[in-house]
Amino acid sequence: MKKPKRASAAKAKKGRKTSAGRSRPASRRPAGPAQRAASGGDSAADTLRVTIRGLRSKLKAAERRVAELEAAADTDFLLEIPNRRGFERELTRAIAYMKRYRASGALIVLDVDRLKPINDSFGHAAGDEVLKAIASTLTRQVRASDVVGRLGGDEFALLLWNLSETDAKAKAALFEQAIDELSFTFRGQHVAAGASAGVALLGPHSDAGRALEEADAAMYVRKAHRRHEPEIRLASS
Repeated sequence: MKKPKRASAAKAKKGRKTSAGRSRPASRRPAGPAQRAASGGDSAADTLRVTIRGLRSKLKAAERRVAELEAAADTDFLLEIPNRRGFERELTRAIAYMKRYRASGALIVLDVDRLKPINDSFGHAAGDEVLKAIASTLTRQVRASDVVGRLGGDEFALLLWNLSETDAKAKAALFEQAIDELSFTFRGQHVAAGASAGVALLGPHSDAGRALEEADAAMYVRKAHRRHEPEIRLASS
């Protein structure tokens, strides 16, 4: 009869131990490396995203600045048209297009006939005014796809698309006439400038350097034909 009592006592003792175990709070283990990384992961990712956005913004600003500097390097600061560097680049691109698509065009080199006497008589500010008027006149008479540039000094160049030889020469004559008709007043005197134009045809077999030389040579021939005109026309106002 004593054996069942010992079993009951042991069972009761085991129950007390289990209850005591359940009543004690569970101890917390220190966070491991993986848990610490997970807890700070969102903050690190946010910081990285902000950094990337900042770098992208700076890159875009730098690219815009580079484009601005390249455009400035290719533009005549006085006339706001392509300078020699910019025009030669456009001419080279145009010829590459013509070679690929069998297109054609014309190059016209135009020289102002009496700019030096105007500069000498009235100063370079007067000469600048003449150049601006000529650039504006030429720009108004070409299509949006054409290019007007200043090669330097008193020399301009025009890249015109899809013109036959006859049409190109007729266009050059119109440019000359339009510039001949420009009139300026400096120090109470009326002054006219004038221009001589030479033409070179462009096509799939053209070379930019040779085309410029050809048009330039044709321009000097044309200038020689116009030398009978007075160097500068002056009249009292």
